[in-house]
Amino acid sequence: MSAQKFNEERLLNVLLAPQISEKATFVAEKNEQVIFRVASNATKPEIKAAVEMLFKVNVDSVQISNVKGKQKRFGRLTGRRQDWKKAYVNLAPGQEINFAASEQG
Repeated sequence: MSAQKFNEERLLNVLLAPQISEKATFVAEKNEQVIFRVASNATKPEIKAAVEMLFKVNVDSVQISNVKGKQKRFGRLTGRRQDWKKAYVNLAPGQEINFAASEQG
């Protein structure tokens, strides 16, 4: 596996959370992909190795998108939410990540 060439401690900090939304569930059913919120300095090989190590699945490919933080106002004060990175992880055929089962186990 590709997890050996990366620091295991670093891989544990790459994935922040699964992105659960209507779009994420649609993509998961249609394309066998899972969407994760990842560290802003994470690379595609690190994300692939982290998913393979944590969930024991085979990953075909990873696509990354940078999400810009929204402008927010509170009265006349303006602020900005933080930018973050989203990873679309394409699983090998027949592979599946079930978050409901992994939380109970």
